[in-house]
Amino acid sequence: MPTYKDPKTGLWYCKFYYTDYTGKKKQKKKMGFKLRREAKEWEHEFLEHMQGTPDMTFQALHDHYIEDISHRLRQNSVNGKKNIFKNRILPYFKDKPINQITSADIRKWQNDQIALGYSAAYLDRIQNTLTTIFNFAVTYYNLPNNPCTKAGHMGKRTKSMKFWTLEQYKTILSFEDDPTVRTALQTLFYSGMRFGELLALELKDFDFLDNTINISKSLQYDHGTIVITPPKTDNGVRVVPMPATVMKEIKDYINMLYGINDNNRIFTFTKSLIRNHMKKCSEKSNQPFIRIHDLRHSHVSLLVEMGFSPYLIADRIGDTPQMVMNTYGHLYPNKQIEVADKLNLLIN
Repeated sequence: MPTYKDPKTGLWYCKFYYTDYTGKKKQKKKMGFKLRREAKEWEHEFLEHMQGTPDMTFQALHDHYIEDISHRLRQNSVNGKKNIFKNRILPYFKDKPINQITSADIRKWQNDQIALGYSAAYLDRIQNTLTTIFNFAVTYYNLPNNPCTKAGHMGKRTKSMKFWTLEQYKTILSFEDDPTVRTALQTLFYSGMRFGELLALELKDFDFLDNTINISKSLQYDHGTIVITPPKTDNGVRVVPMPATVMKEIKDYINMLYGINDNNRIFTFTKSLIRNHMKKCSEKSNQPFIRIHDLRHSHVSLLVEMGFSPYLIADRIGDTPQMVMNTYGHLYPNKQIEVADKLNLLIN
């Protein structure tokens, strides 16, 4: 790794050849280092990043991985993974070559996380994050095996699900008198859309003749900056038929908004506004408090109770029948008993 000193500036620089991902040989030059050691370290890190070998540091693997998922996941999902790496994983492994990280190292890391008292669900999440990045290294950078496999898993994904029944929801809504919050809650509860999809809705997305809402985008916040993305899943672009009563409430609310046009967003608040109102109304009505996303679960549970199939529900909420069964399958047992009873009547 040759380095050179610029006689004019007295600073060091490195100049070398490398092979890029297409197999083409290229030259690289980087100037402005105060120390020769800094120039050598920069060259080593650059080659490590470009070539991606099993002896790269965990930090280099992390950079490869984040760059890859940035093209495939929503920014919110990428930011969530970045935070887990920054706070829970990189402090332990960033400077260590990935082929020297052992199952024992993973086990010790797990014990340190468990000792911090995190919930089982969060431990499961950070474990999955570490396992996934090592799978990435095995698949694309010739790491012989995933050290997480022998170390075993920590944490546990919770399968409990909170939702409001129709009766609970009506009780809670009776304590809400803010027209903005009330309209948002009605839209979320009776459509099953995600909160980001709600925030992205523009006037032109509402069809008050056919009583439908067109969902084609989602709004996310990236460090305070609004980012509009496609919906979370491939099936997320959809047209959702709505109850006429709810659509009338939405139309009445829109008529209260001054100077709005087709390309203006209807709901311009943040999560905290809705969350705070949900909490206050839950307390006033003596009903359990749930998250905003649980309104989506509430909608699906209502549809299951009404007897609709996973295929119809998946189409309505912009997901797959498999996801509906994986997430909400436990709500269906009584329906299976109902099927058996009706078949028995046919036989007899």
